Amino acid sequence: MTDQEISRRAIRRGIGAFLIVIAVILLDQILKIWVKTSFYLGEEQEITSWFRLLFIENNGMAFGMEIGSKLILTLFRIVAVIALIWYITSLCRRKKGVRPGYLVCISLITAGAAGNIIDCVFYGQIFNNPMPPEVAQLFPPGGGYAPLFFGRVVDMLYFPLFSFVWPEWIPFVGGNEFLFFQPVFNLADAAISVGVIALILFYSHYMSDLHGWNKPATTPESDLLEQRDRKE
Repeated sequence: MTDQEISRRAIRRGIGAFLIVIAVILLDQILKIWVKTSFYLGEEQEITSWFRLLFIENNGMAFGMEIGSKLILTLFRIVAVIALIWYITSLCRRKKGVRPGYLVCISLITAGAAGNIIDCVFYGQIFNNPMPPEVAQLFPPGGGYAPLFFGRVVDMLYFPLFSFVWPEWIPFVGGNEFLFFQPVFNLADAAISVGVIALILFYSHYMSDLHGWNKPATTPESDLLEQRDRKE
């Protein structure tokens, strides 16, 4: 394969990854802005018995987890997205190529992380935060509800698939109701989760081979044999 063909293939891969990232970010932000300006905080709309839209906000990571300082978490996300973009670029430039599915997984994770960064960095500036039942305004006259980098992530996808009550004889949880699936999340969270789960299920060995993590340790004897094989 010539250098020109390799360059064209790298460009095609890069365009594909870019389109995935942009599509996920756009869909994520369109849904978030619609929910933010149409629902009051805590409002719930039933779509089916197992799927609802429930508007909540959080300061933390995916699925509403709260971990550490808000500013540190946001800065960490920005660094992570920059690193992922660099990694996608290096994958696209590989002469030996890369599996399309693997590149899709990395692109989904990058898009999801970037989507939540937008909330953290800008939402505090471009939205107000009225008390329910009022809904938020986009670019309110009085300004936003928080400084730059201190916005809250918008979540809305809620799937209460089934519930049951634990038997009384079970320690600690007996008599309590169990609901699956409790976390409320957004499209960015879903993109991250799908990308990570697909990597683990389908590309864990490929990822190890790609980066040489499965390469056996070398010894002086193996080095001599490898040099002899190259000469032959």
